[in-house]
Amino acid sequence: MAGPLLEFETEMFLSLFGTDGLLVTAEGMGIDRILLQFMRVYSEEGSLVLLLNTTTPEQEYFTEQLRAEGVSHLPKTVTSDVQNTDRYTVYTQGGVLFVTSRILVVDFLTDRIPAHLISGLLVYRAHKIIDSCQEAFILRLFRQKNKTGFIKAFTDKATSFSSGFCQVERVMRNLFVKKLFLWPRFQVSVNSVLERHKPEVVELHVSLTPAMRAIQSSILDIMNACLKELKRYNPTLEAEDLSLENTLGNAFEKTIRHYLDPLWHQLGAKTKSLVQDLKILRTLLLYLTQYDCVTFLNLLDSLHSSQKNFGSNSGWLFLDSSTSLFVNARSRVYHVPQSKKKLKVGADTEKQPSTAGMKRVLVLEKNPKWEALTEVLQEIEKENMSSELEPGRVLICASDDRTCAQLHEYIHRGSDYILNRLYARTIGKRDASFDPDAQKHQIQGGSRKQQPEKGTKGKKAKQNSKSKKRPSLTLTQMVGNGEEDRGGELGSSGGEGGLLGEEEEEEDEAKLKLDLSSDAYYGVLKEPLTVIHPLRGFTDPYSLTRVLHEVEPSFVVLYDAELSFVRQLEVYKATRPGKPLRVYFLIYGSSTEEQRYLTSLAKEKQAFEHLIREKATMVVPEEREGREDTNQDLSRNQEAANATTNTRKAGGQEQPKEPSRVIVDMREFRSELPSLLHRRGLDIEPVTLEVGDYILTADTCVERKSVSDLIGSLQSGRLYTQCLSMTRYYRRPVLLIEFDPAKPFSLVALGDLRREISANDVTSKLTLLTLHFPRLRILWCPSPHVTAELFQELKKGGAEPDAAVAQAVTAESDTVAESADLYNPGPYDFLLRMPGVNAKNYRALIKHADCLADIAKLNQERLAQILGHAGNGKLLYEFLHNTVDVPTQKSK
Repeated sequence: MAGPLLEFETEMFLSLFGTDGLLVTAEGMGIDRILLQFMRVYSEEGSLVLLLNTTTPEQEYFTEQLRAEGVSHLPKTVTSDVQNTDRYTVYTQGGVLFVTSRILVVDFLTDRIPAHLISGLLVYRAHKIIDSCQEAFILRLFRQKNKTGFIKAFTDKATSFSSGFCQVERVMRNLFVKKLFLWPRFQVSVNSVLERHKPEVVELHVSLTPAMRAIQSSILDIMNACLKELKRYNPTLEAEDLSLENTLGNAFEKTIRHYLDPLWHQLGAKTKSLVQDLKILRTLLLYLTQYDCVTFLNLLDSLHSSQKNFGSNSGWLFLDSSTSLFVNARSRVYHVPQSKKKLKVGADTEKQPSTAGMKRVLVLEKNPKWEALTEVLQEIEKENMSSELEPGRVLICASDDRTCAQLHEYIHRGSDYILNRLYARTIGKRDASFDPDAQKHQIQGGSRKQQPEKGTKGKKAKQNSKSKKRPSLTLTQMVGNGEEDRGGELGSSGGEGGLLGEEEEEEDEAKLKLDLSSDAYYGVLKEPLTVIHPLRGFTDPYSLTRVLHEVEPSFVVLYDAELSFVRQLEVYKATRPGKPLRVYFLIYGSSTEEQRYLTSLAKEKQAFEHLIREKATMVVPEEREGREDTNQDLSRNQEAANATTNTRKAGGQEQPKEPSRVIVDMREFRSELPSLLHRRGLDIEPVTLEVGDYILTADTCVERKSVSDLIGSLQSGRLYTQCLSMTRYYRRPVLLIEFDPAKPFSLVALGDLRREISANDVTSKLTLLTLHFPRLRILWCPSPHVTAELFQELKKGGAEPDAAVAQAVTAESDTVAESADLYNPGPYDFLLRMPGVNAKNYRALIKHADCLADIAKLNQERLAQILGHAGNGKLLYEFLHNTVDVPTQKSK
């Protein structure tokens, strides 16, 4: 299915096969094909290769491809389902292994994996290998234990390296590779191969309707106004990144969050509102070109009513452009002749249809791309009928699942049916004067208009099917099992091509709702096979690739432009040089859709140019690969190492001290803190702990909480139980609250702090927690890096923890020996809650009384003497001896 490698792909493979390095290709140029080739080479018992950073669907796809090519030693997946005792056996069997990051880290630390036997590591999505992530930790552990194995990294996201200082150099440092291989689309060898086998491309620049053009102009004007306001309120924001052109791209929200998140709690309501408005306006732009006029107006009306009701409007609704936006959006759906002048009043015109609803005339403007799609399908049909060869199959690609569903309905039932049905369900339902009988008549009328055209098309298709031999494969057989219901649906609607009866339509629609998931393709015709598939939004990243190779279309209709899939089609055509492929490219001319596509092209080109310049000036040290001990990245922080080593000399010789050890709960390996602790020279011992997350010394236990986890644990009461266990079994219980480095270092905004205690307030709950557990210490850390440094400080002078002892501490176990000699947990907890008793004086009280009954026998003077305070003595005495008057209930 994948086909043989092309000339430039072979060159890519050989360059990376010969030496360790990072391979960066243009998006859609088939980096998965190169990775598959490496997997094919190493899928044998003689080698042990680990593949990092892949998802479960990707693992299934790679295994499926290798199985189809007849590879006998298929990759295995190591997850938590594989027992600890069995994992060593799996590793020694060799081949390519998919291992989850958490398991791999633990196995490296506990020497459960034979590091010396590992041939090398393959790293997918290499742009995500940042300093503190799990994969970087695995690479460092691997290179410390194995100096000969290879490391080969792959990515097709060149734009990820364009932000940040020396980003590509930092990634290469974390990967321990010296070579950088760049393969943009404009590379000479790539260009020559793809140009030699390029598909026939038909570009159709569809014109926006006058109303759509006016709406687009209005939205852009409003966005421009919002951007100016945002810059006025926040002068420090980068002007280049906040241009109108960049707001159209997919990465805009990520960019603006990058700038605003660290100071989000300091921003005024106006700035937050403007950010939200930009998000809404971007959605409106997308809906304008993506969906029909009714869906767009419905979104606009719902936004207007919600902003009006909740008072969240930041002012854009009162701009002149906003008035134009509403007027034009409504003019595409309906118009009310008597109220033309009133429509110019402003955005509140939604009140008027109720007064003149009876006069409303439906316009229901068709999406221009629908008509272009019909023309394309008719052209393909004529081509198939005139050709003597087997009819070419058709693949239609749209951006998302919703668009695909709408196109499926349009091809089956026509535009009038869709628009009338949508109108009846949304705007028509809200209109008090809506007449369902008249609407039904309109829908039926619309269907009858479509019938002759479809009937004619069906007769032609039927005649054509008689004159030529067709393959007997059904869509179910073509695209995979488990689609029987949809295959039946296609069989009923495909060959004849005519309009379905009303009962069949209802049944068909019910099936559509039940069977179609976000990953599903949409079958349109059985012969010639016509399939609609979304470009984005499915959980299986190779769903579209599978359909492309299994359907093997001769015609591809790109209803929406997607850069990576355009490149994928180029590679697909080059791997099938003898077979024809025609690509129809539907795009709105002079629209934001076109601009978005061109911007993504320009961004990738700039990213590669930036990488080429950086590669030319990059200084790579000789020891970068870590094959020698001179690499400083493998030295585990000299400062930290020196801090844990006794440098006093006895008899002229250095006496090294045993390295510091931290016991870490297995579940904590999902975070980056263990990696940073290990880098600072601390030995990590992974075990399953019931009490605490980190055991720093024999008597110091730490429970780590992120802010969201802290709030959840406080609300559920789980944190109280955890603190109770830590206090009972360790002398120094610590609660560590860790903040996201990119977020504000505070639980609540300064203005939200309250003086009175509230049951729902986070700070109030934390205060009560410290009152309940006087020995509990709370640490606040702005990042994991600070936490690692703090842990090292807390360990100084403390006895090393014992993993067996820490693992034995459970909720049922006895308290620590020292504490168990002094008190029993139940009476001790009760004593601490008595008036007058606190963390400073309770020990004196315990020495003078063996049980609670003994305390009750002491007089007030003696209690004051023991507690060292007359007030406390009086409080405790009165609590123990004063009777409480309980009012008796009066009998009625």
